[in-house]
Amino acid sequence: MRSDPSKPGWGLRAATWGAVLFLHIPLALIILYAFSAEDKSYVFPPPALTTQWFAVAWEREDVWAAIGLSLRVAAVATAVAMVLGTLAAAGLARTRFFGRDAVSLLLILPIALPGVITGIALRSAYSTLEIPFSFWTIVIGHATFCVVVVYNNAVARLRRTSPSLIEASMDLGADTFQTIRHVILPQLGSALLAGGLLAFALSFDEVIVTTFTAGQQTTLPIWMLQELVRPRQRPVTNVVAVVIIALTFLPIFAAYYLTRADEPGR
Repeated sequence: MRSDPSKPGWGLRAATWGAVLFLHIPLALIILYAFSAEDKSYVFPPPALTTQWFAVAWEREDVWAAIGLSLRVAAVATAVAMVLGTLAAAGLARTRFFGRDAVSLLLILPIALPGVITGIALRSAYSTLEIPFSFWTIVIGHATFCVVVVYNNAVARLRRTSPSLIEASMDLGADTFQTIRHVILPQLGSALLAGGLLAFALSFDEVIVTTFTAGQQTTLPIWMLQELVRPRQRPVTNVVAVVIIALTFLPIFAAYYLTRADEPGR
């Protein structure tokens, strides 16, 4: 009897589950150590479990300061990326001009380059222009790659949108702003939302570019890195990591769901 060709073989299933375990066992260990009673080293299995570190993390002012800075940076960087990424997508989706492909490549380049290269380039630019490190230097650094995420989502949706919709709107007497509001934005809605959620998650978690652009400021990823190097209460770092996993998972899952829902046949 022939097997169903639509079903994967046992080897492929085993490889898939192996990859899933490889990716998620470290996350499971972080969650486990957030409840560990041992505060100085990682012992497996933990000698005892406790929830006291959640209360300790709640009382740490440095944790809240780092979270607040990361949230503000991510929100502003995402807003900047939404505007610039959408405008860039609108300008490149259908128009053709000399150098169009080069402009597209330059837009995508920041996310393709290693973060350390982007960080060094930005730090050199700030030094040359004598720009002091501040909240805005971090925002600019994050916006460089957040723009790419929004642009990729928006340009893909615009290229799939029929130009006849815009032509019909104009033929029916709508002006430019009415067409944008009632035709283009509804078509772009889920793509922009998905791009914005991904951009926010990337900005919130970013550490490499932030290291070169933050100066003495401490975002949450930098705080976590410092705590791992010079730990005071090691489980607190794991507690914060668990919170970050939850905060990051929600926008990424929402972006995935929105993007998947727009695929043909869904």
